[in-house]
Amino acid sequence: MTAKRQDIFWFIILRLIVITSLVISAVIIQYGTSTFLQINALYGLAIGAYLLSALYLVLYYWGKFISFQAYVQIFFDLVLITALVYISGGLKGSFYFLYIFEIIAASIVLSSRAAYVTAAFSSVFFGFLVDGMFLGLIPYFDNNVTSPISLRFVIGQIFVSWGVFFLVAFLINYLTHNLRNARHQLDLARKELEIKKNLALAGEFSAQLAHEIRNPLAAISGSVQVLHEDLELTGEQKKLMDIVVDESHRISLSIDQFLNLAAPGKHILSWFDLSEELTATIILLQRSGVLTEKHQVEGNYDSTPMQYYGNRNQFKQIFWNIIKNGIKAMPDGGVFTIDFERGGKEETILKFSDSGLGMESEAKERLFEPFFSGFESGLGIGMAVVYRIVSDYKGKILVDSAPGRGTTIKIILPKKKDAKVEAKGERRVSVG
Repeated sequence: MTAKRQDIFWFIILRLIVITSLVISAVIIQYGTSTFLQINALYGLAIGAYLLSALYLVLYYWGKFISFQAYVQIFFDLVLITALVYISGGLKGSFYFLYIFEIIAASIVLSSRAAYVTAAFSSVFFGFLVDGMFLGLIPYFDNNVTSPISLRFVIGQIFVSWGVFFLVAFLINYLTHNLRNARHQLDLARKELEIKKNLALAGEFSAQLAHEIRNPLAAISGSVQVLHEDLELTGEQKKLMDIVVDESHRISLSIDQFLNLAAPGKHILSWFDLSEELTATIILLQRSGVLTEKHQVEGNYDSTPMQYYGNRNQFKQIFWNIIKNGIKAMPDGGVFTIDFERGGKEETILKFSDSGLGMESEAKERLFEPFFSGFESGLGIGMAVVYRIVSDYKGKILVDSAPGRGTTIKIILPKKKDAKVEAKGERRVSVG
């Protein structure tokens, strides 16, 4: 896992706070009690730690090798902690608890594996130090310390400390894993809430827009069609009339899309064949010129009857908007694949894939936001309508896309318990 810059920064700041607190505490203990502590050696370690922290800050602002810097910080912190444990008397001292803080930091800043690696290095450093001091290979920092320590006590303390190190690693990894999952779910919920907030805004705006435009537009369109039939027009005039009528229909369709955001209303539900409605939609797209000869539609949709309980017109809107969006992503032509599947718990899965341009991560995350479009000619309404309808059916949408490798949209609809009651399901949109 890659370390985050912000986590590295706070890691440096917190270690400075800890070092300063230890120095102040040591001075108070040294001059307020009879507890043994080599204050000059502690000053030397503190100065070394401050210098390393200054170097870490320089590397942080340099901005390169952030994860490597985190590993380096943890390693040298373990060295400093081991030195502090040594000058404080080894097992007779009280500073070997500081290893625990490094294990916690490794889990938060880096990863679960890093926490276990830090626990292992802490065990090795502490074990070698204590064994070396007990066997006389490493002299006590204070030569006046002569009180003996039994082998049983040494072995017991080493194994206890090792157990504590790895137990802390396990517990902090469990907590950080839950926290990361909670943060991820919170981000998803925040994005969904933002989309719904925009949908509500779009609904209010679309209702006002429809009220102000729809009736005058119908009058204009009807008048033009009457003139088109009654007047004797030249070829150029007829062409202009046709453009007016076609553009009026296009604007009317856009208003209808807005109204679907504003007030979906009540729909008549019945059992119908998704395959039949999809085939009819494809024929309409071909006749309207959206689907051309350079676009090829494939998949098992035409050979896989799929009964579903819902509203036909809503699913026509889903098919129309997704296919139209996919065709726009293939300006030079390509293959659009549509497959129907049955998932677990008798879920209905509709899978749409194009071989087009694909999307950057930001565009993928904003795909269902009203008024956001990745195309110059787009209004940013079609996919918002898709999201609204799928949400009403308690379904979920999964999007997989990357620049240069096309886009796959998978709609998962829950099982219907019977023809009168909609099944309960998960209502969310996830991208990834």
